[in-house]
Amino acid sequence: MWLLLIMSITSVTYIIERSLSLRWSQIIPQPISDALDDCRDEGDIEQLYALCQQNDSPIGRLLIQAMKHFSYSRAENVEMLQTRARKEIAGLEQGLVIIEVIVGSAPLLGLVGTLHGLITLFGDFGSASMADHSALAKGISIALNTTLTGLLIAIPSLIAWSYFNKKVENLSIEMESMCEAFLQRFYPPIADPTVEPSATDGKTARARKVRRKSD
Repeated sequence: MWLLLIMSITSVTYIIERSLSLRWSQIIPQPISDALDDCRDEGDIEQLYALCQQNDSPIGRLLIQAMKHFSYSRAENVEMLQTRARKEIAGLEQGLVIIEVIVGSAPLLGLVGTLHGLITLFGDFGSASMADHSALAKGISIALNTTLTGLLIAIPSLIAWSYFNKKVENLSIEMESMCEAFLQRFYPPIADPTVEPSATDGKTARARKVRRKSD
């Protein structure tokens, strides 16, 4: 029961901490989101950079990473962004593994406590009066309390773990889409290799060659 009590306190602590840390305003501040929507030229980039430095957040750090490497090719910038994004997501998932461990171990620990209690109870009952059924029933009830306690700890922890995992996934998708839109705005579009040049494009190219020769 003492171990289960420690688990319950730990679970509540991490649930509260993740609830505060994974707030949308903490991960994607509204000022950065608005400035990103309005960012269209180099002057806006400087303003966005300063705003990201003032509002320290995962999306701000990712955008700073992208702006620092605008001199690189788009593929290189995307690769560095992906590396930094994995680090940011790992930070968002911090503490969730502790909740996951509690979800799996609390019921098992409660079951171990129940079995230990029943083994002790029946060991003592063998040398006592067989007519004392009330003592046996009370002992079994006390032993089952550990299983109940383990389940009462695991169920809320499982709900919180599932909710936080989904929230981290949604935040990751939103940050990815924002960074992708930002890069598309300031890098030239990538040609689709599956699209074949049209006949008109071919005629235009031949006409340009003829004009060059005549010149």
